[in-house]
Amino acid sequence: MRKPRDFDAELKALGDKARDLKARKVQQLGDLVIATGADTLTADQLAGALIVLAETKDAGKKEAWAKRGAAFFQSRARRNAPAPDGDAGGAPAQPSGAQPSPGRKGAT
Repeated sequence: MRKPRDFDAELKALGDKARDLKARKVQQLGDLVIATGADTLTADQLAGALIVLAETKDAGKKEAWAKRGAAFFQSRARRNAPAPDGDAGGAPAQPSGAQPSPGRKGAT
C-alpha cells in the first residue's frame, strides 16, 4: 500500500518556495536599480519613469530600449568575465557612456 501524501507539508513547501522567489526577484530588481545608477533618482522620479515606460505603446521606442538594455547586460558580462590568458588587449571593458558602479559621480 502506498504512503499517503502530506498535502499540508507540500503546500507549505510551495509557499516557502514562492516567498523565496519573490524575495530574490525584489533583490535582483534592487541590484538592477543600483547597477544602472538609477538609485540616484528619488522614488517618485523612478516610479514616474517606470510608469511612462509601461504606458508607452511605440514599438520603436520599446525596441530601442530593449537593445540598450541588452547592450548594458552584455557589457557587464564582458566586464565581469576574466580576460582570456590575462590579455585584455588594451581595450576598455565598458562601452562609451557606461558609468562604473563605484563612485557614480558622473551618472545622471
